[in-house]
Amino acid sequence: MSDSETIAAGYAFTGPALDLGALLWDGACLPDAQIRIPLPMLNRHGLVAGATGTGKTKTLQLIAEQLSAQGVPVFLADVKGDVSGISAPGTTNDKVAGRAAEVKQQWTATGFPAEFYALGGIGHGIPVRATITDFGPVLLSKVLQLNQTQEQSLGLIFHYADTKGLELIDLKDLRAVVTFLTSDEGKPELKNIGGLSTATAGVILRSLTAFEAQGMADFFGEPDFDTSELLRTASDGRGMVSVLELPAVQDKPQLFSTFLMWMLADLFHDLPEVGDADKPKLVFFFDEAHLLFNDASKAFLDSITQTVRLIRSKGVGVFFVTQTPKDVPGDVLAQLGNRVQHALRAFTPDDQKALKATVKTFPNSSYDLEEILTGLGTGEAVVTVLSENGAPTPVAVTRLRAPESLMGPIDAATLDAAVKSSSLYGRYAQAVDRESAYEKLTTQAPKPKEAAKAASKPAKEDESMVQQVVGSGMFKSLARSVGTQIGREITRSLFGTARRKR
Repeated sequence: MSDSETIAAGYAFTGPALDLGALLWDGACLPDAQIRIPLPMLNRHGLVAGATGTGKTKTLQLIAEQLSAQGVPVFLADVKGDVSGISAPGTTNDKVAGRAAEVKQQWTATGFPAEFYALGGIGHGIPVRATITDFGPVLLSKVLQLNQTQEQSLGLIFHYADTKGLELIDLKDLRAVVTFLTSDEGKPELKNIGGLSTATAGVILRSLTAFEAQGMADFFGEPDFDTSELLRTASDGRGMVSVLELPAVQDKPQLFSTFLMWMLADLFHDLPEVGDADKPKLVFFFDEAHLLFNDASKAFLDSITQTVRLIRSKGVGVFFVTQTPKDVPGDVLAQLGNRVQHALRAFTPDDQKALKATVKTFPNSSYDLEEILTGLGTGEAVVTVLSENGAPTPVAVTRLRAPESLMGPIDAATLDAAVKSSSLYGRYAQAVDRESAYEKLTTQAPKPKEAAKAASKPAKEDESMVQQVVGSGMFKSLARSVGTQIGREITRSLFGTARRKR
């Protein structure tokens, strides 16, 4: 058996699979040697990498189309604003027809069911918001660029708000709690659990002010987005493609990358274990992945690694999309079983180092990958995936299929019409500002004398830390103004995000 036949045999799966394209060998396209990914292996995660302009976005579109066709919902982050075309049938031309003929593809113009979202409603799309409470202190610290000490203090503030039933819906709620805890009335409240220094509170407040001044307040509030919306299928059984439009916030990379991580963590908390299923419940494409890992603390990286490791058993596959594998930490990269690597550039010494590092992440093969990776054309990639038995397939240089939906954005009027006709629009379009921590602290705060008296009362020795906080005079005063059950702290899990009952 020749090398090309050995490679082709490695992709001859018997079960349902996605068709990526045809094998390239010695400069020739072999249409009978189809390169595929087994559908059940899509929850073993993956990486789509390559330099700008090499075809990564079209690869995402190609994979998303086929997942949708097989009843699997897909989440796509649209950073450049050119993925909305997945909802409309593509248009044929000589280039598309030629590619289809080369790779033995029966190309048919097809649009796929899609929902369009926008962070905070900035831009086109159904607004995606999160409450400060649900977002949690760890992810918020990354957005605010706080250091470890400041992050720990923010965690203490959340702990206090959680135990007191002070709902942190938006930024003004958090600011109100921080201000209160550094006031004469509020300082005694945290005395027994570490306290909050004036300097640290000042840094947090300044960060919140700067964050709000950049127009980012709209991302936090209600109605908060229910991430289970991403798991829906259309009436015809095809998976819904959820497209999060990001062009309006692409100049705020730390914000949108952290928001994507919140969505993933929220799904992780709420989904039940399913083990190895016939197909994923959702495939989540994490675009511009390097932005998530830049300047991330070890604790933050550990949480990402744990999320990626465990969410597979809940039926969710995660594909990181970036330029080179070195953008992804080794512990995360080791869990990405499916790889589609587009061309890399090697113009500088750093490029050369990245190229060599990328080659080392692939299994041994008959190809000279250093040469291949710098010579790939647009729409060509080096592929290795997990076979049906979980073993890596042979490395295959592949000419990829053409997407069947529109390769470009749909026009703004069509997009707006699709958004406003969605069954979700009425649920999320209008922001709501109900009574929360800001209102409770500014209208119902107890008098200074009452607070001082409560603070001076010694706690019983056998009381736990939380019991001391719950039993304080300030708490009892606030309890009269809080309509929700108090004294039971919000359960927080990975990243400090709140666990919600659906």
